[in-house]
Amino acid sequence: MSVSDADAAASLARQVDEALRRRDVRAALSLIEAAEQARPADVGLKMQKAVTLRVAGDLPASLAALDAALALEPYNFMALLGKGALLERLAGERDAAEVYRNALKIAPADAPPGLRPAIARAREVVQKSAEALEAHLRRRIAGLDADCSGPAKARLEETVRVFSGQARVYHHEPLLLHYTQLPEIGFYDRSLFPWLETLEAETEVIRAELEGVLQSRQDFAPYIDFPPGAPVNQWGELNHSARWSSYFLWRDGQRQEGACTACPKTAAILERLPMAIQPGFAPTAMFSALEAKTHIPAHTGSTNTRLLCHLPLILPGPARFRVGNQTRSWRMGEAWVFDDTIEHEAWNDAEALRVILIFDIWNPYLEPAERELVCALLAARNAFLGH
Repeated sequence: MSVSDADAAASLARQVDEALRRRDVRAALSLIEAAEQARPADVGLKMQKAVTLRVAGDLPASLAALDAALALEPYNFMALLGKGALLERLAGERDAAEVYRNALKIAPADAPPGLRPAIARAREVVQKSAEALEAHLRRRIAGLDADCSGPAKARLEETVRVFSGQARVYHHEPLLLHYTQLPEIGFYDRSLFPWLETLEAETEVIRAELEGVLQSRQDFAPYIDFPPGAPVNQWGELNHSARWSSYFLWRDGQRQEGACTACPKTAAILERLPMAIQPGFAPTAMFSALEAKTHIPAHTGSTNTRLLCHLPLILPGPARFRVGNQTRSWRMGEAWVFDDTIEHEAWNDAEALRVILIFDIWNPYLEPAERELVCALLAARNAFLGH
């Protein structure tokens, strides 16, 4: 917009405001419509017209003006938010919800104070609509899942939540290697890992060795360890912090001899399991210690070619773990396997230290030949980068 155009727009706005203060809506609309004839593609004029018509009480005409603005700028946040508010008054929350939902997708992260109540109302309407749709869907399919297996019912549960807008879809977001066409599963079904029961039976053996190395804690180091100047993003509170610390038995494919000597039975148990062997990258196996009332923020792992196994060893109270849309609580004697390239986070809600054993295994959907190819790809990348 040129300086003269900006001056003209400011002058028009003042004249319209003056007319509205006199409650002369007809004069205000005449001014706007005259300007529109000269500038038919001016979105600002259409927004001004919508506000004036709303003040006049002509809500359908105000809605039409907003639609005209959106025809020119479909991603105009103010037009979408205003349209949602008008639809809510004209037709109800259900009709407004979809427009509000689209507005919220492009809402400014730091909205000015004057807009915050309207944005909050949009969120409220969208949430109420999603809850109503979920309840409706559940009523319509009640009893139809009677013949479904446990995993099938779990898939249906998440599908209903996503379909109704109560949950989002989570995808693989690997930091390093994305191997295509592998299934996007958060928590994997136990039936794929028949050795889990053998591992669980060794819980007390592993715990006993853990307690030995916990006595001094000198070999536990902060898990998050960014160098000075590196962007820490969500890790600011945990960077270099002992609140989340680790004791490595294997690290990036290297057996940690001192740790394995201190925990020989644990090392032997791990060596009998199908850990992912990716020279220079995996396996990694460690005791992961999280202090009381500590939260590990949402993040993703390096590659979907391997999965992580958790075995709880010290659980002084409630502790939770989320992968995608599923949140579970750890229970002593129960291990699970999950894909850490799907967004996940953890909470120790207890009043004391929580410790679990973590180690990585191959993704069971990879064929043996593919495992070799994964190793070759990773090695080739390192060679290219001179690592």
